[in-house]
Amino acid sequence: MAYVIDEQREEKEIQAKYDELLAACREIYPVTQEQEDEIFRAFSLAKKAHAGTRRKSGEPYIFHPLAVALIAVKEVGLGPIAVVCALLHDVVEDTNITLDEIRTIFGDRVAVIVDGVTKIGDVKVMSDSKQAENYRKILLSMCDDAYVIFLKLCDRLHNMRTLSSMKDTKKLTISSETQYLYIPLAHRLGLYAIKTELEELVMKYTNPDKYNEIAAMVNASAGTAEELKKCLVAKVRQMLDDNGYKYTIKTRIKSVYSCWKKMERKGVKFDQIFDLYAMRIILDVPLEQEKSECFKVYSLISSEFPPDPTRFRDWITQPKTNGYESLQTTVMTPIGQWVEIQIRTQRMDVIAEKGMAAHFLYKEAHPEEKLELSPVEVWLQQIRSTLENTEKSALDLVEEFKETLYTKEIYLFTPKGDMIKLPAHSTVLDFAFAIHTNLGLHCMGAKVNGKVEPIGHVLRAGEQVQVLASRKTHPVEEWLNMAHTTRAKEALKDYLRSQRKGYREEGSQRLQEIFKRLRIRNNLANIGQLKHFLGIASDVDLYFQLAMGIIGEREVKQCFNRVDAQNHNVYFMGEYSSLFDNNSTAINFGNNFSSETTGNRHGSFLLDKEYERYTPEPATCCNPVQGDHVVGIVTDGKIMVHRTTCKVAIDEMANHENRIVRARWRPGEHVALLSGIAFTAIDRKGLLQEITGIVSEQMNLNMRAITLEAVEGIVRGIIMLYVLDLDNLNQLIANLGTLKGVEEVRRL
Repeated sequence: MAYVIDEQREEKEIQAKYDELLAACREIYPVTQEQEDEIFRAFSLAKKAHAGTRRKSGEPYIFHPLAVALIAVKEVGLGPIAVVCALLHDVVEDTNITLDEIRTIFGDRVAVIVDGVTKIGDVKVMSDSKQAENYRKILLSMCDDAYVIFLKLCDRLHNMRTLSSMKDTKKLTISSETQYLYIPLAHRLGLYAIKTELEELVMKYTNPDKYNEIAAMVNASAGTAEELKKCLVAKVRQMLDDNGYKYTIKTRIKSVYSCWKKMERKGVKFDQIFDLYAMRIILDVPLEQEKSECFKVYSLISSEFPPDPTRFRDWITQPKTNGYESLQTTVMTPIGQWVEIQIRTQRMDVIAEKGMAAHFLYKEAHPEEKLELSPVEVWLQQIRSTLENTEKSALDLVEEFKETLYTKEIYLFTPKGDMIKLPAHSTVLDFAFAIHTNLGLHCMGAKVNGKVEPIGHVLRAGEQVQVLASRKTHPVEEWLNMAHTTRAKEALKDYLRSQRKGYREEGSQRLQEIFKRLRIRNNLANIGQLKHFLGIASDVDLYFQLAMGIIGEREVKQCFNRVDAQNHNVYFMGEYSSLFDNNSTAINFGNNFSSETTGNRHGSFLLDKEYERYTPEPATCCNPVQGDHVVGIVTDGKIMVHRTTCKVAIDEMANHENRIVRARWRPGEHVALLSGIAFTAIDRKGLLQEITGIVSEQMNLNMRAITLEAVEGIVRGIIMLYVLDLDNLNQLIANLGTLKGVEEVRRL
């Protein structure tokens, strides 16, 4: 339904939204009159600055900053400073108001935060990805003030909630950016409610068919949820009441996205998701009794409902890095349904719901107190050096930063009993650098629980580590392969880079000679192209490798004649060999198309008029078939058509909006395109014959190759074949799933 403009009604709505915002802020924070006055000044300035501007939906633009501010208060739990910044977050980017004016009226901190959430303007940036440069700017600003990323998440959440009014390519761009960076950030900051909603919204726009299918199954399970309330919730309430607890109980059904991820990752059907339902018990107990009371309640529940011992998690004794605390267990209910139960206190629940924002709200309300740095603040200090590296491209920096977002952690101990927290899979070398950079640079090994181990030894949780060092020991190139943490890697790279600088002149001279022989101009553009081709980030590394003979004329030729280097055929086993052992069997049937095929695979897609000169090709990374939601990506002068859920496409759309092309299937076209399925089955005689019978005889599909592996009575296989459309592929998966002993069939 089209939006109807009614300025009188809109004026009333704007005032009502402002009143709601102020009331919400008063509810969670002791707002002073001075702070209320500042919020009103920010609202008035934003309203005036955005006057006459409307969003794509037709609504007045001021609706957006008001909504972002309300999310910051009600859903994240921030106070007046965040409200002011949220109201102003778009004025510098979208209006004539300058940052200096913001600083004059509202002070330095508000100006810093507003600048942090403001995108880079339409100026040329030193990168092939303006989006990546924006990510880097936001992340660096986040290191100065965490409110920057909290507000970016609020902004992104509201944009995703109102995405339906955008054109298709914009929906995919914003969804891909959200998947690429903002969801991992919400996870790292402990904003689980926001993370879950963003995941749901991204799936809704990138994989709508599967979203609707699973959403219908979730809704249909409501009856089971009611049964669980009677046999589980009522019983738990009775136990807590009998033991005199003050408490709150909340229940939930697993989100559509979480169900889909589990079905994809575990290869299970919807009715095989055993933690579809969850219950949260929130205790009202004194701070000093939190741990003991949570364990008492766990004991009460496990004595009545059999727990799964492999699903117990104690995040109270050792909280997560983002501050999350809870006991988690999964129990069997009287109706034969597994249910996850979380046990926590009111304080823990606030942190779990609001993440580390709860810590920052307390700091804002009590500026006179000197509080310890939160885990997030410690983390921000640690990643600053990585993000400030000017020798790496913005894309490389953001990719490296993302690696820190989902990392699990372990706890280790020094000989004196001090605890050191490191990412899982950290080595002795990482431990040494965590204590002191000089100790890492001269590390020669360690005593781990009294046993001498080398620098590359991977540490396990709870081990005691005594670093062994010598002034005669210095880093070499191979150490980089043994370092896992960002701190260790950056320290090693800095050391090696300083050693390499002496080779710059020699390497530069060698490159000039090679360029001269090959008649290639020695300029910054060609040097940049060579670095990009070789995957080298800095001039120092390039000239060092040239000086050492690691790079020579052959590599330069390959770079500037890449068409020849890339025209090769990849055998099927080469593409998928990582999935199987060397004793796997591969059967190759050639490159046949179905006899029902009409047209050709390159003519299967329609593009917008400005791209009609291109011949689109289906991407081999995701093999789209008729019926998939697709998007075109400009790659090396060609347009490759990907599924919208393809990770390669998501990364490209998140970083290169200018390469996105709207693509759709040509109506009436029947072209058999290459696709693949993977299956797992119990090994038995005649299984392969039955599988090929369904594919070739029952469904009349042409196969390109089959790869099989049998280990201890279990067969795992991949079939590459040509299908006409998504219905054709889904029917094949369903048919194979009916065979005796077949445990799982899924699309690759």
